[in-house]
Amino acid sequence: MHKPSTMMAFDYGTRRVGVAVGNSISKRGQAIKTIAAPSSDVLFKEIDCLLKEWQPDQLVVGRPVHPDGASHEMTAKAVRFGNQLHGRFHLPVHWVDERYTSVVLEGNADVRDNLDAHSAVIILEQFFAEQNIQSSN
Repeated sequence: MHKPSTMMAFDYGTRRVGVAVGNSISKRGQAIKTIAAPSSDVLFKEIDCLLKEWQPDQLVVGRPVHPDGASHEMTAKAVRFGNQLHGRFHLPVHWVDERYTSVVLEGNADVRDNLDAHSAVIILEQFFAEQNIQSSN
């Protein structure tokens, strides 16, 4: 039996980063905020504050790819962001294929104001779903 863990998920973008939190018991994500930081220093300061507040055990980062699974410019940027999270905060980072997260949400008027944070929720819940599949095999 695994001990319950708190997870923080990120939907990385060059202008905004969505953040969500959840745990391995409920397997549900909750949108926290969208960070629109003018620089990476400010971005990581805000993330540091969130990590101190929520105390996650692990991090999840969405990995954007083309519909066919091929990498593109944002793939490398998101991977770099995830590697920076790991290097700065010394927490395990997991990757989730996020190729359809924004598409799922774009038509939903309830989340339009905080689209990036809600995308992070989908990334986190997809991570939990993938863990369930792996643990049931």
